[in-house]
Amino acid sequence: MMFTVRRVLVLLTVLATLTGCSSAISGTATWPGARLEKVLLSAADFPDGVQFDRIIEAEGVPDGAGGPPPMLSDPPGCTEGFSKSIGASAERGPGSAAKYVVGYDGARMLITVLSWSLDLETLEAIAERCERFSTYFGPGSPAIPMTTTALDTERDGALVYEQTMDLGGVRSSVYFSFENVGSMALFGVAFPTPNPSIPVKATLPQTFLETTGNQAQRLEQA
Repeated sequence: MMFTVRRVLVLLTVLATLTGCSSAISGTATWPGARLEKVLLSAADFPDGVQFDRIIEAEGVPDGAGGPPPMLSDPPGCTEGFSKSIGASAERGPGSAAKYVVGYDGARMLITVLSWSLDLETLEAIAERCERFSTYFGPGSPAIPMTTTALDTERDGALVYEQTMDLGGVRSSVYFSFENVGSMALFGVAFPTPNPSIPVKATLPQTFLETTGNQAQRLEQA
C-alpha cells in the first residue's frame, strides 16, 4: 500500500508539472481589478468547510518563472501546449486576470477569470493533436503514456478535457476547462487531491464542472 501511495504522489506531482500550474497554486489572497470583482466567485459560493483562497502573482515576473521546466513529449509540445497557447494570447497587467484556488477532499482546483478571450480553436487543435502522446522525465528515460479526452459539458461552446497518465500501472487524471463568455473568459484545472482535513468531499470531474459552470454563469450575469 505504501508503495502505491508513493507512486500516486509522484504521479500527481508530474501532472502538476505537465500543466504548468504547480507554481501558481501557492500565493497570497488578493484582488487585481474592480471589473473582475463583480464576477468572481467567493468563499460564500461554496459549501462550508471548502478551502477558498485568492491568488496573486508578482507583477513583472514572466509566466512560469520559478516553476519546473516542461517535461519532454512525443509529439513535442504536448506537455505545455495549453499553457503556452494561453500565454501567447494573454493580456497582462492589473485587472487582466484573477485567480483563486478551491480545495475539497478529493480535488484541488485552480480557476482563472480573464478580462479577455481565449483562442479556443487553437486549444481544441492542441487537444486533438495530443490525443495520445508520451512524456519523459528526461532524455533516455522510459516513456510515460498519456491521453487527452474531450468530455461532454452542458456549457455550449466550452471545452473540457481529461488528461490521463499511466505511471507504472497507476493511472490518474487532471481535468481542464476553457470557455469564453462575452468579452471575458475562464479556464480551470483540477487535480485529484485527497485531503481528509477538509470536511467536504469532491467527485471529479463533476465537482469541477459544477464550479466552472457556476463561474461561467456569474460572468453571464455581469
